[in-house]
Amino acid sequence: MQEDEVTLAALAKALAHPARIRILRLLLATPGCIGGTIVNKVGLAQSTVSEHLRILKAAGVITGEIDGPRTCYALNPQTLDPLAGFIAALTPPSGRACCLTDEEVTA
Repeated sequence: MQEDEVTLAALAKALAHPARIRILRLLLATPGCIGGTIVNKVGLAQSTVSEHLRILKAAGVITGEIDGPRTCYALNPQTLDPLAGFIAALTPPSGRACCLTDEEVTA
């Protein structure tokens, strides 16, 4: 397995939960969001939100800066560049079907 494959899989896994997508959308709309605010907006238990934040932070998708007794979270969008590039590469050019026809394969 190549290192880029491991990186892509880790990023995809970090994003693979609806609550984490909700957290990322919240951080997109509210940069520098405080942990307690995230808990209130996401509507899940504090321990559950903390676990999702830990997973996102471990993957590098978000950053968490301690500011006194609270932690401010923010997106780290450049971390997603490899995943975005991979997804873009999977998208066929405009006007071209993704798969070859039987005639094209045998030609």
